[in-house]
Amino acid sequence: MKYNNPVIKGFYPDPSVCKVGERYYLVCSSFQYFPGVPVFESKDLINWKQIGHCLTRESQIQLGNVSSSGGVFAPTIRHNNGRFYMTTTNETGHQNFYVWTDDIYGEWSEAIFVDQGGIDPDLYFEDGKAFFMSNGTDDNGIGGIVQCEIDIETGAKLSPSRSIWQGAGGRYLESPHMYKIDGLYYLMAAEGGTEYGHMVIYARGESVSGPFEAYPGNPVLTNRNLGGYELQGVGHGDLIQDNDGNWWMLHLGFRQTGRWLTYHHLGREVFLTPVTFGGDGWFTAGHNGTTLTSFETDRISSQVIQQEKTSFTFENTDWKLDWCYLRHPVTGNYLLEPHKVTLKGTAVSLDIPETPTFIGLRQRDFNADISCEVSLTDGEAGITLYMDENHHYDLAVRKTATGYEAIERLNIGDIKSVEAEASLGGDNHATLIIRATPERYSFLIHESGRETLLGTAQTRYLSSEVAGGFTGVLIGLYAYGEDATAEFTNFKCEYL
Repeated sequence: MKYNNPVIKGFYPDPSVCKVGERYYLVCSSFQYFPGVPVFESKDLINWKQIGHCLTRESQIQLGNVSSSGGVFAPTIRHNNGRFYMTTTNETGHQNFYVWTDDIYGEWSEAIFVDQGGIDPDLYFEDGKAFFMSNGTDDNGIGGIVQCEIDIETGAKLSPSRSIWQGAGGRYLESPHMYKIDGLYYLMAAEGGTEYGHMVIYARGESVSGPFEAYPGNPVLTNRNLGGYELQGVGHGDLIQDNDGNWWMLHLGFRQTGRWLTYHHLGREVFLTPVTFGGDGWFTAGHNGTTLTSFETDRISSQVIQQEKTSFTFENTDWKLDWCYLRHPVTGNYLLEPHKVTLKGTAVSLDIPETPTFIGLRQRDFNADISCEVSLTDGEAGITLYMDENHHYDLAVRKTATGYEAIERLNIGDIKSVEAEASLGGDNHATLIIRATPERYSFLIHESGRETLLGTAQTRYLSSEVAGGFTGVLIGLYAYGEDATAEFTNFKCEYL
């Protein structure tokens, strides 16, 4: 069977996975977006369906005034004694915590905090004990992967935090995960930073607390030397064993816009790579230690068909699952209906790290046609291609002193420019259209039976290489202005 990567497209970084019975469950980072930490389910590791979020209440996670790429960092999901646990970091507040649920389709608990620093926390359970790990510095000031035993009911530390492994020599040691396989303890992590030098490394030992011997062939997985290859930034992985005993790694990576165009704006995505254990107990991953855009494998039944959704509308998406807000929404400003959404604007714009009236979908592929009909009473409303508060492209309708107009605005760092205006006269209604390719967005309006091109902009200025940060482009619907009320209908995002 041949499958294609990524298996989850768009801004869903830092995947972690666990298996319960015949099913797999996966979580990803969400940063400043709410609800936090999306949860996916799969029967075959290839096809994933989102089933919820871990953080659905403001009491669980504080996101007020969190800048882009702050907030909720890399989560880990684990299952123990019938209960799911998700541990993560609110990086803005420098707090590690976990939540739990007995019903993966239901609500999760309030946050339980652990008094250990660093990021990318992990939980490992054995013989009634719970071990908590993160990167950072231990109680003696020694850096590395730091571990302590905790009371899983309260989060209280039962042992000092101690550095148990210093990695394989690369920068930015992070993303620790512990496994016990055939009597040995495997500690997997990432190094190199979540950019083009990213990589997966591991070590093994005879005790959960070490000492650990590094794999002689580290890194076990990286695309850092594949210049001109679409998939880059491979790292931050989690191991899983399937129902037939095969091992796999779910990890992040990103697709750059072209062979020699080292920009990526879709965000870090979820990739699946086969793992093979040798007779000596060490494992290898992928194709000569690299991840490919597709793998041909007999590990997956030929009856499994990789499904891909290519059309997203109001009618075939779920407001609670597919869509998200910037920080904690003012719920009274959103009227979400099966066929339309009505947004009330405020004085908060997209340009500041607060809570504008915004609801968005992740952009999942390079080539797309995006359209929506917008009717406006006052202020401004439209579609934004949103990377962060300093990098977004807006196609909108706004009220003027003499009527209404459509505008194309580019926000690139400190440069904020309305590039084009088209008068709508007294008509407060227009169909907004954005056409996306790997390298460029085109902005059009359809009114009075014809399309008008307002302008184009390069995708690279919404990329992580330009904007920085750890997120990806969202296709957002927004309203701005204290008197603004806008109705959005006939939304469609079609991937080509």
